[in-house]
Amino acid sequence: DQETGPQGQTLQQATLAAARSHGVRLLGPNCVGLMVPGIGLNASFAHTQPLPGNIAFVTQSGALATVVLDWAKADGIGFSSFISLGNSVDVDFGDVLEYLGRDPATQAILLYIESIRDAPKFLRAAQRAARSKPIIAVKAGRVSEGAQAAFSHTGALAGADDVFDAALRRAGILRVDTIEDLFNAVATLARTRPLQGVRLVIFTNGGGPGVMATDALVLRGGQLASLGPETLQRLDSFLPANWSRGNPVDIIGDALPLRYVQTLQALLDDPGADAVLFIHSPSAIVPSYEIALELAPAIQAARRNVLTCWLGRESTAAARRICAEAGIPAYDSPEDAVDAFLQMVHYRRAQAQLLEERLPTGPVVPRARAEQARAVVQAALDAGREILTEPEAKQVLAAYGIPVVTTRFARTPDECAALAAEMGGPLALKIVSPEITHKSDIGGVALALETPAEVRAAAVAMQGHICEVRPDATINGFSVQAMARRPHAHELIVGVATDPIFGPVILFGQGGAAVEVVGDRAVALPPLNLNLAHDLVARTRVARLLAGYRNQPPADMSAIYATLLAVAQLVADLPELCELDINPLLADDQGVLALDARLRVRVELASH
Repeated sequence: DQETGPQGQTLQQATLAAARSHGVRLLGPNCVGLMVPGIGLNASFAHTQPLPGNIAFVTQSGALATVVLDWAKADGIGFSSFISLGNSVDVDFGDVLEYLGRDPATQAILLYIESIRDAPKFLRAAQRAARSKPIIAVKAGRVSEGAQAAFSHTGALAGADDVFDAALRRAGILRVDTIEDLFNAVATLARTRPLQGVRLVIFTNGGGPGVMATDALVLRGGQLASLGPETLQRLDSFLPANWSRGNPVDIIGDALPLRYVQTLQALLDDPGADAVLFIHSPSAIVPSYEIALELAPAIQAARRNVLTCWLGRESTAAARRICAEAGIPAYDSPEDAVDAFLQMVHYRRAQAQLLEERLPTGPVVPRARAEQARAVVQAALDAGREILTEPEAKQVLAAYGIPVVTTRFARTPDECAALAAEMGGPLALKIVSPEITHKSDIGGVALALETPAEVRAAAVAMQGHICEVRPDATINGFSVQAMARRPHAHELIVGVATDPIFGPVILFGQGGAAVEVVGDRAVALPPLNLNLAHDLVARTRVARLLAGYRNQPPADMSAIYATLLAVAQLVADLPELCELDINPLLADDQGVLALDARLRVRVELASH
């Protein structure tokens, strides 16, 4: 591109300097421009003028800007502002969000994002704006060409898209996958009121579409409402004997308009239903538009949200028009309707999380303990090392109150045997080398050693083997640690990685040797408080196992949350921290215990 070549860069910087010398902000370059239809402003070379409206659209792609403009105009969607950022050499997302958040003409903000230049500025502006109006974003570039090599499992697992997702969640922004989803989400939020809960009841005149909607809801993590006995009895009083008697509610295909209205009212009166999805299949019994005319007043008067889905095209087009004129959400498929409901759920959670941002973080680690950890890190840095040994990493964790298995360092096999005599078995023996991080992969771990003689023999054999397979590695010694007897404990991972845009991120998930294969993890940006730690854990599959199953008691969740808060505090206290793995972190009803730890710091950020 012209703007990325040497001449283009020179011209870009000269343009920016000229603008700044006159106190002028610069939009672009490489952008379509700016339009504010409400005041007739069109500072762009777009092929058409947008309709006025209350939605702001901000994009980094000039080509996409004109496509969206064309599409929106055809669908009657108007804009308060239409902004193409281009290269964002001056004005960026943070500036625009700051303005749009205060703009009374803007009720919702749509973003098409390719990259973020100033992450802290973007997050601050987005959080402020999202407290008063919905922000919905599409992020391009979800899939990378391949993961780069990382020192830790956390570094390999915390992909750029996971981090971006966590950043948007932290900012209160609703993320969708496509431009079509972007406008569907706006249409839904504009035509609905805030949800009071997340339980959905589905009713339909055909069993198949109801089952499809239920599948979509459950598979996407939604919650189906349970109908109360009074509601079931009320439905029994006017529905045919062969109705479904549950959620989804199939009122049978021979229904006349009165049956639809009675069913809707009964479901709206059920305290266990937070929203209703109505799905209609065309029928020869009564035209779809007549049903829409009968239902529209009841839906408009309802205290809870009602979404509609009109299957088919020509025969249900009039029904969809009636809903549009009445301000009632209408969708073409059960899946689209369920996606719209879940967007409302996600937006509700995003708003709640913005309030939780103001809650206090976890207990502050005493200064003396924090200084102990810093001294360990500083000693490694003074020695020119970025990677702490396992015993050193565990000293840092212990200083922050994270329980660690007893671990001692020995330089020679004889010292290993002496420690074994002092500690007693069973013991684990691990090689300590700055070049070897995945120790078990090359025979650098021996387990269940009972006697000093066994420990010494294992150390001699391990040293010889490592010298053969990794002659380049410096062997500093061995770590000797007690074997934990926690047979029913879950293996978790808690870690820290550093994203080049958003900085430190905290990862939680299912741990163990196959952690990268299992891929069960969630990512959050620090700082954390108890509610944010709870949300981080809840976004993983292993959370259900931690709650207890069969004869296994629930894990001590407070200990898990405390570990996450301690790691978040460690990130705040040690800016040198680059990567951290606690894997596995054992968790059961007795608490948590870190069996292994890796910690990497950045020399250039060291504070002397």
